[in-house]
Amino acid sequence: MALTTLDPITALIVVDLQSGLVGAPFVHPFADVVVRACALINAFRRRGLPIVLVNVDGTAPGRTERPRHNGQFPDGWTDLIPELDRQPGDIVVTKRTWGAFASTDIEKQLRARGVTHVVVAGVATGTGVESTARQAYEAGFNVTLAIDAMTDARPNAHDYSIEQVFPRLGETGSTQAIIDLLERTNAHELA
Repeated sequence: MALTTLDPITALIVVDLQSGLVGAPFVHPFADVVVRACALINAFRRRGLPIVLVNVDGTAPGRTERPRHNGQFPDGWTDLIPELDRQPGDIVVTKRTWGAFASTDIEKQLRARGVTHVVVAGVATGTGVESTARQAYEAGFNVTLAIDAMTDARPNAHDYSIEQVFPRLGETGSTQAIIDLLERTNAHELA
């Protein structure tokens, strides 16, 4: 499905672009995801639209069949990467679940700003990004996914999310297509 529209107050949510994940074995180079996420950040900042920077510092409680990290992360692991150029007006949330909505006040903060639509990018496609997109969709936000501004360590999970899940949660497109639509939407709103 082609991108059709962005709501007048659309927020960008950048998931888990943090120091502890730099150098992880992702399907697509982390550096490429960072470049595209930064292009989105810059486009949203130029228009004065909300930016949410999410990091992860823990996991949800409960038993799982696969081992998971249950201890403390090394110093600096949760730090947002400097390329994101965190600004005082950015919304910053630390999650302890896969999705950003379940363990933070992100929904409350977005609603307080009149946000009705979110664009989601970051890592990992099949966990943090997908869970955040699902939760945003379930909370009633329109969702757009920047599919070239995300990656995963698991090729099958990345592909499945993009091909099977994301089209059911919202619209998908490239970073450039989203920026182009943002520019057209902004020009229309100013006219």
